[in-house]
Amino acid sequence: MAQAIVVGGGLAGLSAAHTLLERGANVLLLDKQGFMGGNSTKATSGINGAGTRAQQDAGIPDNAKTFFEDTKKSARELARDDLIAVLTGRSGDAVNWLQDKFGLDLSQIARLGGHNQPRTHRGGAQFPGMVITYAQMERLEDLAVSDPNRVKIKMKARVSKLLKDESGAVIGVEYEHKGKKEEAYGPVILATGGYAADFTSDSLLKKYRPEYYELPTTNGDHCTGDGHKLALAIGASAIDLEKVQVHPTGLVDPKDPEAKVKFLAAEALRGVGGLLLDNTGKRFVDELQHRDFVTGKIWENGKYPIRLVLNGKASNEIEWHCKHYVGRGLMKRFENGEALAKEFGLSPDVLKKTFEDYNESVRTKKDPFGKKFFSGEWKFDDFYHVAVMTPVLHYTMGGLEIDAESRVIDSNGKPIPGLFASGEVAGGVHGANRLGGSSLLGCVVFGRVSGDSASAYILQTASAAIEKAGGRLGAIAGQLGAPKASTSTDIPKEEAKKAPAPASTSSSSAGGAKSISKEEVAKHNKKDDCWVIVGDDVLDVTEFLPDHPGGEKAIMLYAGRDATEEFDMIHERKVIARYAPKATIGKLA
Repeated sequence: MAQAIVVGGGLAGLSAAHTLLERGANVLLLDKQGFMGGNSTKATSGINGAGTRAQQDAGIPDNAKTFFEDTKKSARELARDDLIAVLTGRSGDAVNWLQDKFGLDLSQIARLGGHNQPRTHRGGAQFPGMVITYAQMERLEDLAVSDPNRVKIKMKARVSKLLKDESGAVIGVEYEHKGKKEEAYGPVILATGGYAADFTSDSLLKKYRPEYYELPTTNGDHCTGDGHKLALAIGASAIDLEKVQVHPTGLVDPKDPEAKVKFLAAEALRGVGGLLLDNTGKRFVDELQHRDFVTGKIWENGKYPIRLVLNGKASNEIEWHCKHYVGRGLMKRFENGEALAKEFGLSPDVLKKTFEDYNESVRTKKDPFGKKFFSGEWKFDDFYHVAVMTPVLHYTMGGLEIDAESRVIDSNGKPIPGLFASGEVAGGVHGANRLGGSSLLGCVVFGRVSGDSASAYILQTASAAIEKAGGRLGAIAGQLGAPKASTSTDIPKEEAKKAPAPASTSSSSAGGAKSISKEEVAKHNKKDDCWVIVGDDVLDVTEFLPDHPGGEKAIMLYAGRDATEEFDMIHERKVIARYAPKATIGKLA
């Protein structure tokens, strides 16, 4: 089958690419960054799914109908029913696909704000967005090596134009790669993300929500609405571009409180029972309300700083997140209520009263702020994890108008042939407010839908060409066809022999590696000269900093220091040899 072009290497683009390969199409993936993953790797709460096997095993009576109703309510009646039906109706299958296809653990299930059932799936460790995205990313990279005729990946390739034929159908892209302008041909799937970091000269954010323009963001600097602008330039229609989600819980770094880019405090922290307290030590909101509601209450209350507090039970349930945030200096642990009160600058009696009032709500199920779901009573004699919160730009619900087949719609209400969109670039799915856990879901569901639709489009256009050519069927079929290949994205046994061998946990394990002292590493602690220690290896990550999907700051926190514990919490050691093979410069003395 002929080639399809996927623009964007986040979870939506990866899911589209794997689906195209399952359907027999070839894939060219173009990403403007130096590393695939996008914002998908940062997702911290999990992926929603209704009626999954994991829910059935846990006895959770969820279904697509209930999920549909929750999503429609959160969307403030603005999302389109047909798109919500696709999102929720295919959600269970999406989670099962990830588990079956990529062998992922998604057995832990939480209830986030706005959900009437626990349906947000994650595994026992690491950020679920990173686990899910890396699994697809590594599989696709291996296929690009083992079967380069079917899979091509080009990084730092910026698409500048969508190409159309005389009929108005999209037939490919123009892009810049390694200083050259190139063209590629085939139907196009846009999976370029949103515009919640669009601080460019033609900013969609500034145009549609100028009052949010100065807020900090959780998004990488690649989220500048590129796909929107490409499609709008050829007559595509957009929907709900003013619908920008401000997440209530961005983590404030005490060392850099004005930082423009913030780490997100996973909604799961509130899902397991975390409380939001103002500077008087009191609650002011149902912590499990919709994101826009909680954000509005933070602004309305106005008693800063706002702190997210987890008791011992909640801390244990989401231990990995707490350890991660503490390691980054974004969260503190306190061993008792007196220490917690001191952090607030309040009398212990104030916090005791807050906890007693909350416990009364737990017992009576009558909460002054309307909370319906509780995770047990609080004790003053306990340990706590605490972080300062601020609202942050997080997600753009608006985007290109699509239909239920992920086809991009033009200004006349008709699909643009050959152009599809999935993930955050597509609008109309979430209405005025997205539910937590539905970003990864939207990427997987509509990534798969767009892959299916693009595959069908290739077959339709090929059939039309063959029919038109009549007696030249054989010749044209030969031109359109690719060498016979597996319709699965699993690496065939015969191809596995050509696939790259599993990476060593150290790329400097060979004898004679340079010996470097901790004192020497400590001298290299600047952005233009950055070394870190991982295990027994010393890495020079200076050149890798701009390409790190978590942003430069995530590495700079450990510049000149031992980053082993933090690294091992997030990555497997093999990623060093895979993604930064030249970084290892020696062994720790």
